[in-house]
Amino acid sequence: MSYEERPALGGLGLAWTKTSSGAGPSRVVPDGCTDIIWSRDANELFVAGPDTCAKVGAGSSSTLFAVRFKPGVGPAAFGVPAHVLRDLRVPLADLWPSADRLVDELNAATDPCAVLVDAAGRRLRETPPDPALGAVVAAVRDHRVPEVADRLGIGARQLHRRSLAAFGYGPKVLARVLRFDRAMGLAWAGVPFAEIAHRAGYADQAHLSREVKDLAGVPLGVLLGR
Repeated sequence: MSYEERPALGGLGLAWTKTSSGAGPSRVVPDGCTDIIWSRDANELFVAGPDTCAKVGAGSSSTLFAVRFKPGVGPAAFGVPAHVLRDLRVPLADLWPSADRLVDELNAATDPCAVLVDAAGRRLRETPPDPALGAVVAAVRDHRVPEVADRLGIGARQLHRRSLAAFGYGPKVLARVLRFDRAMGLAWAGVPFAEIAHRAGYADQAHLSREVKDLAGVPLGVLLGR
């Protein structure tokens, strides 16, 4: 399998391309984000909603092009609350009437990722996300939920509703997923497991191991291919 990514501007986190040989199953783990993905081989354009657990796909040869929205940003472009898309893969045509025209552009493009980035950026300019979402993401990384609500000047129930709409899960689950995503970034960078636990905010390495097994479905070493 080969994987490449490059930064994208605005509320877009990055654009990525993945080519799989079909040698084995693929595992996608939660990261708090939403993606628009085009499968060139199947000619399918779909949205990957925010996940709460790993998604394991059957091994098959394919090339995927995608744009990834930062946490909480995608629903503004899709026009639906994030919890409606949670743990789902939904045809983009169900959300965007112009999706068929976008598929035609992708088939004709020499750089499909650039086409996806342009389309997503236009949607975000038309319907920008809640400007408070960045503060929510920053706050839940380091604080308990009541403290987050107090810092933002809103009630806990309102925080929960806004989190469901923007991120697909409540603030406690959001904090858990973002912590796991940070841990995975450190793990792929080669940081020792004990140091990952400390830097990502886990109680200890055993806590890290339990969370990885719960969210990814396999131990961290297996996930990293070690």
